[in-house]
Amino acid sequence: MKRRFATTERRFIFVKRRSGNHERKFEPMKNVLELLKGVSNYKKEVFLNILSNALYVFFSLFSFVMIIPFLSVLFGVVSPPELCPDFAFDKQTIMDYFSWHIDLYKQKHGIYACLIAIGGVYLAGVFFSALFRYLGMYFLAPIRNGITRDFRNKLYNKITTLPIAFFTSRKKGDIIARLTSDLEEIEWSVLSSLQMLVKDPLMVIFCLFTLIIASWKLLLLAFVVMPVAYFLINLTGKSLKRNSTKAQSRMGTVLSLCEESIGGLRLIKSFNAEKIITDKFDKSNNSYTKTAIKVSARQELAAPLTEFLAITALIFVVVFGGSMVLGGELAPEILIGFTLIFARMISPLQAVSTAFYNLQKAEPCAKRIKEILDADEKIIEAKDAVVLQSFDKSIVFKDVCFSYSENGEMVLDNINMEVKKGQTIALVGESGAGKSTLVDLIPRFADCTCGSVSIDSTDVRRFNINSLRRKIGYVGQQPILFNDTIYNNIAFANPDATLEQVQQAALAANAHEFIMKTENGYQTRLSDRGMSLSGGERQRICIARELLKNPDILLLDEATSALDAQSELAVQKAIDALSQSKTCIIIAHRLSTITKADQIIFMEKGRITERGTYQELINLSGGFAQLVGMQTL
Repeated sequence: MKRRFATTERRFIFVKRRSGNHERKFEPMKNVLELLKGVSNYKKEVFLNILSNALYVFFSLFSFVMIIPFLSVLFGVVSPPELCPDFAFDKQTIMDYFSWHIDLYKQKHGIYACLIAIGGVYLAGVFFSALFRYLGMYFLAPIRNGITRDFRNKLYNKITTLPIAFFTSRKKGDIIARLTSDLEEIEWSVLSSLQMLVKDPLMVIFCLFTLIIASWKLLLLAFVVMPVAYFLINLTGKSLKRNSTKAQSRMGTVLSLCEESIGGLRLIKSFNAEKIITDKFDKSNNSYTKTAIKVSARQELAAPLTEFLAITALIFVVVFGGSMVLGGELAPEILIGFTLIFARMISPLQAVSTAFYNLQKAEPCAKRIKEILDADEKIIEAKDAVVLQSFDKSIVFKDVCFSYSENGEMVLDNINMEVKKGQTIALVGESGAGKSTLVDLIPRFADCTCGSVSIDSTDVRRFNINSLRRKIGYVGQQPILFNDTIYNNIAFANPDATLEQVQQAALAANAHEFIMKTENGYQTRLSDRGMSLSGGERQRICIARELLKNPDILLLDEATSALDAQSELAVQKAIDALSQSKTCIIIAHRLSTITKADQIIFMEKGRITERGTYQELINLSGGFAQLVGMQTL
């Protein structure tokens, strides 16, 4: 069961957690069918598509079937009745009714005029058949593309609202694959099959209805091969589904390697490892290609297999139907008509089996998409969440514990501390001590396993998430910039900001001077992740962005540790401008940058082992003093 809580800017989704033992098993093609529920948003187009396809089938069969009695009467194969019968939905009555009218027209206007009239009627039937076939595809286009757009939006929204912990154990390339290749497979394998799933079953049903009227005995005979057809199609479909699952997983691996290689080009080139990484990619790509070939081979088997089985059934019809004609049980024209209609049914049968194979192929993709859409949203917004209007007193951590899994190792263990408004608190310790995790609990990038984090005596889990994060600024070790203009990057938190406000933020962040030296100033478009700028320049733009946001609480996660001394000095000035009158929590490895902190918290293995001012911790001669000594040395 899902509960949705609406906020002014975002939706936070609660999905009831299911244990591994009780998780519901997916039935065959259930995921595809669930995704197809999106068709209900396009009721008008669906109705017009079904109507167009129904009319296409009617005119297609009409033009095809009516040619038989026309020619039979025209060339004297069948003798018309002496009197015109009353029209009724009966095989013989229909034949007699058309035979009488065709013979009357032939007697009045001659055989050549009758031939022209028959040709005209047939041509009109073919024209309307083609017209409504086109209209069926025309009304399908907005359904197919609209559903794809809707699911792409849903996936992207879900990815942006899922907690950060969700992505720690997943490859970015695999996530991108679900948003691109998996969704593309759904579009072409499932949504493109919608036309086949509507038009061709209608054609089969109309043909079957006509064949039942013609001779139910022959139709029963034709169905002798159906159990064999079902067995073979089902067997091949299972193999197709298996290999399709492997193919989509391996495509995710290929995209992950691409993403890693582009991000690590400097490292690859510095180690002359182009050959190693290329061989690794070739191996992964070849593995995907082999599986994709198997998928294509199974998929292409659908049409010829169905055709072979249908022709086999047709041979049964011809042989036994011929014996019935010779025995006087069946009229010759009925056998001819039955054979032609049955042959006409082979093509839609092929299309139906192809659509079935497409659904089997798309099922693994649908499952992978559903895994994202149904992923547990662990950051749950309270039903009666309150808006954080202002930060007035303090942030309090009380008996806080945290683990990334239910039975996993504790990353934080019994943390108790208070950060008063206006204070600067520094978190120090070796990598893996839990500093970043502790900071993540304040804006609710993660929630503590036990204990509580409160702002002004209210648990952060009680706040509206948007209002909470509006009060918090974050500057990390790795600057995060978007492929957009410098202006838009700084104004990210405040899109309505004027150029003057953006410039003031850049001036305070010590960034205005180098921005004006770029090609188009504030309208200069940055490359991917801002790589056209130096590390210090990127960091100062990030700080300008936070200055414009003007948060009450500032979180600095080793914001200068990756910079050279000159860049560090420029960035530190920007941080000083940013942190004025702010409550700051600083994660620091360079201990020289935190000498003026109001309090330093020293952490080891998820626990606070020392706390005090810089000088107090030096006097303790504990872990902090040892770190200072090593850095001094």
